[in-house]
Amino acid sequence: MGPSSTSHAGTGKLIPPFPPQTQLDGLLAGAGYKVRSSDLHLVAQRLESLESAMVSSPSHVVSHLASDTVHYNPADLVSWVDSLLSELTHSHHHPSNPSSSSSSSSTSPPSRPLPVDLDDLFSVPSDAINWVQSEMPLSQQPPPPPPPPQQLTVVTTMEEDSGIRLVHALMTCAELVQRGDLHLAGALVDEMTALLTSINTECGIGKVAGYFIDALSRRIVGAGSVPAPPHETEILYHHFYETSPYLKFAHFTANQAILEAFEGYDCVHVIDFSLMHGLQWPALIQALALRPGGPPLLRLTGIGPPSPDGRDTLREIGLGLAEVARSVNVRFAFRGVAASRLEDVKPWMLQVNPNEALAVNSIMQLHKLLGPDPTPIESVLSWIRGLNPKIVTLVEQEVNHNQTGFLDRFTEALYYYSTVFDSLEAACQIQPDKALAEMYLQMEICNIVCYEGAARVERHEPLAKWRDRFNRAGFRPLHLGSNAFKQASMLLMLFSTEGYSVEENEGCLRLGWHSRPLIAASAWQASPGPLPLPLPMGADDYWNDD
Repeated sequence: MGPSSTSHAGTGKLIPPFPPQTQLDGLLAGAGYKVRSSDLHLVAQRLESLESAMVSSPSHVVSHLASDTVHYNPADLVSWVDSLLSELTHSHHHPSNPSSSSSSSSTSPPSRPLPVDLDDLFSVPSDAINWVQSEMPLSQQPPPPPPPPQQLTVVTTMEEDSGIRLVHALMTCAELVQRGDLHLAGALVDEMTALLTSINTECGIGKVAGYFIDALSRRIVGAGSVPAPPHETEILYHHFYETSPYLKFAHFTANQAILEAFEGYDCVHVIDFSLMHGLQWPALIQALALRPGGPPLLRLTGIGPPSPDGRDTLREIGLGLAEVARSVNVRFAFRGVAASRLEDVKPWMLQVNPNEALAVNSIMQLHKLLGPDPTPIESVLSWIRGLNPKIVTLVEQEVNHNQTGFLDRFTEALYYYSTVFDSLEAACQIQPDKALAEMYLQMEICNIVCYEGAARVERHEPLAKWRDRFNRAGFRPLHLGSNAFKQASMLLMLFSTEGYSVEENEGCLRLGWHSRPLIAASAWQASPGPLPLPLPMGADDYWNDD
């Protein structure tokens, strides 16, 4: 094994400092296996050889290995696998059925030497192994034996074990970051990166862990993440919209609630807090066109970021929506409001007419106003309340990423996005679209993990906290009716996979994956009476903490 290592108290090393040529692999050592890092490729070769040998061996031999064979020191993985190979080779030399070896004729297969080392296992032609069966009539040949269940179990267990250890390592790393031990956290990031090589990173925990490891690495080195330009974010948003039901659920549910709130009004006005290509509004325009008694005059005010290249992107989107409205004979007026941040918007910019029915629409936007003091959420809710809207539609992620403690926030994010990615794998099989949708989610993960203070804008909070906040701001809930529930249920039928579900919760709707709620839709109306007094500065922090 080479020279033994010496322990150094207080060094904070995750693995004893063996010399490089004899260093045990730390991740396998954590699972109880003794394997030198330099021998990992040999272990992989031996495991592949063992798999091939088990497949080509009679079922009674494999059963013998599973029940009667004594394996000495299975913690020494190399010796353990070699002992299995030795048992298989011995079984080939001494078959368990003596009569099968006593008959010899002119039709016996050509003799071939048994493999003497690991590489020889791959050089034995398949015709030598299957020679006896190939000489039998097809009608008398037994069906090929299924793969030994022990083999499948071992492979699955090893991958699951790696995934479990990876999750534990992620949690440990997040705790080290919270404690400020960035040096040790960085070493653990390197270990996790190495562990990823033994896990499928195309799906499941391997893919999600890769995104979180990258975010942790950026936070540790202080690099952060470069925010994508607004136009690129909108492109990724569009692909996320196309590949999953989440944004469609948000749009359809909000549109149904707005349509019902506008019933009986001849002039209606929608303020959209994030226009995003106007994806939500063609469906509402078409629904208004079919309204009994004729469609109303529709005004739409769309808020979005300024265009980096000097183009008036908001106006271009408005022109496209105007064409949709013209095609179905709906009178339509559009106004774009360019603002980098929602808190920069002032009520006078929106040109609200008191004689029109007003709807304010926020799809996954208000959580960005929950930053540190002075938090702008209270002032924005106050001027929304002052506009006296008929309805405020709110859709937010059903999770709490606004905790003060980094470890709690990281834990919530890890399990939340694991569920979201799991649902994406089932819902979308088109790789380019899915990859771009995942990039949109990766931006959220990076913001949650990499940043603190005002730079951290992905401060999702669950429905219960939004209820408290809206009640305190002078709003009362509007129940989303049965039509909204039916719309959401019909939407899920468009996705051929099972697992999505919609549930009603005190007049609100929540969309989830395998019983885990992921986004929540609610509707609100200004309460009658005077405006509520504003909370003291910093009071909202009480509601941000668990």
